[in-house]
Amino acid sequence: ETDEQKCYKIASELLHTEKAYVCRLELLDQVFYSRLMDEANRGSFPAEVVNKMFSNISSINQFHGQFLLPELEKRMQEWVTSPRIGDILQKLAPFLKMYGEYVKNFDNAMELVKTWTERSPLFKSIIQDIQGSNTACENVGEAYGQIYFSTLSYIKQKVCGNLTLQHHMLEPVQRIPRYEMLLKDYLRKLPSDSPDWKDAEKSLEIISTAASHSNSAIRKMENLKKMLEVYEMLGEEEDIVNPSNELIKEGQILKLAARNTSAQERYLFLFNNILLYCVPKFSLVGSKFTVRTRVGIDGMKIVETHNEEYPHTFQVSGKERTLELQASSEQDKEEWIKALQSTIDAFQQRNETFRNAIAKEYDDMPIEVSNAELGKRAPRWIRDNEVTMCMKCKEPFNALTRRRHHCRACGHVVCWKCSDYKAHLEYDGGKQNKVCKDCYHIITGCTDSEEKKKRGILEIESAEVSGNSVICSFLQYMEKSKTWQKAWCVIPKQEALVLYMYGAPQDVKALATIPLLGYVVDDTPRSADLPHSFKLTQSKSVHSFAADNEELKQKWLKVILLAVKGETPDCPNDLRLSLGDQHENSVKLDSDA
Repeated sequence: ETDEQKCYKIASELLHTEKAYVCRLELLDQVFYSRLMDEANRGSFPAEVVNKMFSNISSINQFHGQFLLPELEKRMQEWVTSPRIGDILQKLAPFLKMYGEYVKNFDNAMELVKTWTERSPLFKSIIQDIQGSNTACENVGEAYGQIYFSTLSYIKQKVCGNLTLQHHMLEPVQRIPRYEMLLKDYLRKLPSDSPDWKDAEKSLEIISTAASHSNSAIRKMENLKKMLEVYEMLGEEEDIVNPSNELIKEGQILKLAARNTSAQERYLFLFNNILLYCVPKFSLVGSKFTVRTRVGIDGMKIVETHNEEYPHTFQVSGKERTLELQASSEQDKEEWIKALQSTIDAFQQRNETFRNAIAKEYDDMPIEVSNAELGKRAPRWIRDNEVTMCMKCKEPFNALTRRRHHCRACGHVVCWKCSDYKAHLEYDGGKQNKVCKDCYHIITGCTDSEEKKKRGILEIESAEVSGNSVICSFLQYMEKSKTWQKAWCVIPKQEALVLYMYGAPQDVKALATIPLLGYVVDDTPRSADLPHSFKLTQSKSVHSFAADNEELKQKWLKVILLAVKGETPDCPNDLRLSLGDQHENSVKLDSDA
């Protein structure tokens, strides 16, 4: 095959790909853009959004369909007498500014498509309808007449398959690098004394400059495509599809259990701002995972650990959780540590306030949680088999009367007496967790005498608390999705931000207490059977209550809506249900008692 024949082959490929490209431009301009603008003009969504989404696609479509493609077709018909394409492609130069505008707007366009697909069911429906329709493709073919008849089957398969709108919108970004690649190949085959040499060389110089901008957008789109794949693998439940997110590394790993070092199969997705710790789940089609924990890169620390029984281990310590992981080999471990540390370093460079977060003196030792970080960072748990006595009172453990417990704040192994405290931990969404005595005092600031006083309130008889309360009455109560049960509920005057629940009005000890501050109140009835119900939620804690009548419900809501904001009622006496009238469930004023 001669160089002249090779040049003809490259020119033919240019024409063939240009036909397919113009077809996709027509699909974007006359189908996607046109359909969405029709709905926008009806007021379904802003026309300005659609215009920003598709930028100057109509101008690009017009240039290629009405100028460049006809020129290339004519030249191929005259190839015998005029074997050249450099002069035609050089005419492309003034129009590259259109591509510059399109590429510059590309990230914003991708974000708009994502936002409006989530925000508008009609927008999403139109996009999905076009993506799954062969009719749309046939209309594109007819728009340019008989010339597309031979490539219609190709177009149906490649253009109108199940490709997303984002993939179609990437076409103009990819086209300029495609011209650059074909021109480079063309110049390699073109004799240096060819009349087309200077024009082809000049065209390549101009197009290469534009291609560098397109390649950057292509890399972003490829990353976005990968994000969509991961999004699907995670059951479409994690909000990770964002141009600012970047997948750094993914892979299978083993996690060592905190208590007994048994290894469990897990899967990690490392992004530039977060580590997703996942559990594999059964799937007939492709890999699927459930996210167990999201560990932020902010404040994350990595330490290489040494375990004689389990080699290739390292520790990831984040504010949300600390994980001890085992890689498949020493090389795999080094690659994970390198990827994680590089991601942390890059994150710290973007966030200068965190550059000094890792102290050098702790680089080569297991990570301990400082007093300032107690409750804010997940601790590394000391394993059960690493201690034989309580790390607080020094009493030896046994299987019956002194078993092992972990403090959720410092990770130490302690006995039941030393862990019989609870504190709200920031890293666990503010929920109450079992902590040791020392951590309790540091986190809460309570002294021993204050703690004894606070514990004594739980022991006060219900009648005594009820007689000096803001409000009290029987309510039906349900925690999360458990069964409903009747409870005597009291909000004492001395602790007007805490709800006490007793089994009966004369009980000597409360069954449970709910600190109301920060809870969200929902007064929507749970069902037709319980028309006077309401719900309190905070993080994963859900408490449902139901009164016997609407008047009683509103009186409870009046107090609770203040308590959740840290306020108390100015005139609480009109809200308390007298013990003598408890069975009638009517509220009695103190002045009437």
